[in-house]
Amino acid sequence: MIARIWSGASRLYWLLIPFSLLYGAVTAVIRYSYRTGWRRSWRAPLPVVVVGNLTAGGNGKTPLVIWFVEQLQRQGYRVGVVSRGYGGKAERYPLVVDASVSTAQAGDEPVLIYQRTGAALAVSPSRRDAIEALLARQSLDVIVTDDGLQHYALARDIEIVVVDGERRFGNGWWLPAGPMRERAARLHSVDAIVVNGGQPQSGEIAMHLQPGNAVNVLTGETCPVAALTESVAMAGIGHPPRFFATLRAQGASVVREVTFADHQTYVPEAIQALTEDNQQPLLMTEKDAVKFSAFAQANWWYLPVDAQLAEPGASILLDKIMSLLPSPRP
Repeated sequence: MIARIWSGASRLYWLLIPFSLLYGAVTAVIRYSYRTGWRRSWRAPLPVVVVGNLTAGGNGKTPLVIWFVEQLQRQGYRVGVVSRGYGGKAERYPLVVDASVSTAQAGDEPVLIYQRTGAALAVSPSRRDAIEALLARQSLDVIVTDDGLQHYALARDIEIVVVDGERRFGNGWWLPAGPMRERAARLHSVDAIVVNGGQPQSGEIAMHLQPGNAVNVLTGETCPVAALTESVAMAGIGHPPRFFATLRAQGASVVREVTFADHQTYVPEAIQALTEDNQQPLLMTEKDAVKFSAFAQANWWYLPVDAQLAEPGASILLDKIMSLLPSPRP
């Protein structure tokens, strides 16, 4: 239902417009307070790159964060990542993520980014606290923030917005009547717009998510998705239809699709009950799989995806970021 409301297919969004106007007014006042100096942004002692979005849910932001971290690491830079840690609840913040930290503490996206990149990573409602926690432990060259476009308490050097190329901005309304955190005019002030799927517009950088082989959650074994027959597919992400469409495009044999809420807290028994006798393959996203390491089953598989950015926009954007950084280590 929420997808129909946000897309404009359902007129029920009119009932939510008063709340959206209040949301828009509050966010406008917050941003204005920082622009006029009523409130001060904290500037980190190293460059900060913000990867965020204007809409709620499922734009491909996390794969893009991973792409930036890996690209900069390959150039020899020491990259730190900070995140709000949605879906997690730590006993205290900031929380520096390591191999012992669970998704229940840090949230699924930070744990996924850490497992993929090994980058220094901390979560906190205050991005400043997260950055200071990382710098207290080691020297870094650059900070990449996972989300945080609207976190104006942190000054930034580069702003990158990820846009879902198929859904774009839906009906254009602020939350909750529409998907917008800020209006589309905000794009005029960012450094780059990366469009995931669909047809990019002039000046935007095209991105697509390239799937790999399926990976067994328990053993790490890999195989082509098409080799897993009569599978059940599940997704607890911002936009599950994108994942299901990717499986179909890879030739997956899926007999049932099951959708969960983004940042869902799972009960092991409920996931096990999705398949027959723990034999039928269960296909999931990598973001879901990081939650299941403690109770993974042999018939559970995830599909990793990697962000691929079109040239020359990708190189131009990376060069812009690296122009702010010191010379990388040998």
